[in-house]
Amino acid sequence: MYTINPKLNTLYCLRCGAEFPISDYYTGCPLCFKENYPANLSFHYRGRRNFRQGQKRMLRYTDFLPYESFPTLGEGGTPVVELKTLAQKYHLNAVYTKNEFQNPTGSHKDRMSPFSVARAVSLHKKCVVAASSGNAGASLAAYAAAASIPCKIISTKNINPVWKRAIELTGAQLILTETAGDRWILMKQMVEEENWYPVTNFINPPVGSNPFGIQGYKTIAYEIHDDFMGKIPSFIVVPTARGDLIWGIFEGFKDLYEMNLIQHIPKIVAVEPFPRISRVLKGEDYRNIFPGNSSSTTSIGGNTVTYQVVKAINNSKGSAISICQNDVLENQKDLAQIGLYLESSSATVSGALAKLIENKTIPPESDVLLIATSNGYKDSPVCTK
Repeated sequence: MYTINPKLNTLYCLRCGAEFPISDYYTGCPLCFKENYPANLSFHYRGRRNFRQGQKRMLRYTDFLPYESFPTLGEGGTPVVELKTLAQKYHLNAVYTKNEFQNPTGSHKDRMSPFSVARAVSLHKKCVVAASSGNAGASLAAYAAAASIPCKIISTKNINPVWKRAIELTGAQLILTETAGDRWILMKQMVEEENWYPVTNFINPPVGSNPFGIQGYKTIAYEIHDDFMGKIPSFIVVPTARGDLIWGIFEGFKDLYEMNLIQHIPKIVAVEPFPRISRVLKGEDYRNIFPGNSSSTTSIGGNTVTYQVVKAINNSKGSAISICQNDVLENQKDLAQIGLYLESSSATVSGALAKLIENKTIPPESDVLLIATSNGYKDSPVCTK
């Protein structure tokens, strides 16, 4: 039903570089997994690739994606908006947002779901499954419905009722567990025993989400290139959990750089709810557990770090910065008062920008782009207390 890209060549490990035939490796690189250094995989493509003239949204970039056709609800093509108020406030040349909340289900996850679902359908899998308490579950449920494949979303009993309703109305089955960790245990069992197709991570330490899906995030970088006609902002600020989004954006810019379409890869900054990635960047083992509070920013929560996020930051000469949970409501207010009502996790880019200016990570007169991942209508009132 969906056509795989004939230019797919091999999968390769982000950590050790080993190459593997095109297939599905649910725990990432088999070699690194055996060594207890979990790392995700990505794709090598063959031959000359080009953006497709006359095509819109993500169909413009199918030469660079794992499937040439996929279920679509009109995702991609999200606008870049200039925020002159913030530029003036922080003495920057320009500040922009990439409004990913204008995707069909209201988040960036709509760039990942089409390719994960296309892969599952092409393999004749029984269903797709994600361990999610938010945007990923809502998005996958919608795209699975569009492709007429059953969907299972494993979440916790305290799931936000806004997301619960969005998932259940699609016809997806919502399975609730006691703890977040229980989700991964159940998902692993169902993938191994019942032939469910996994879209999100289910091992600990984690590797990240399905490689076919993550490729969709590269289109954010391609669109930024098109919007700015190659003159990319120096800094890209990204709300970050396990780094699927940040890796995809980096890899998209890497493609552009290797094609000589841009002169530099922008510095990518991960925004986190407490020091986690930043600790790994200072030398701690990425496989550790990092305790911390993310109660007001559950979409970027979790106490683990992936290899892919560390590599994306290091290779782009970027950084990570944490936002205090007590400041999240103020971050939302700051953006809402200039017209952007973002989900609490997404609104952390406002606080991040202020801290990055204060600690001089971003120098005056820079151009900065903030990734606005999800809209504020998904928050329940308790999320902002």
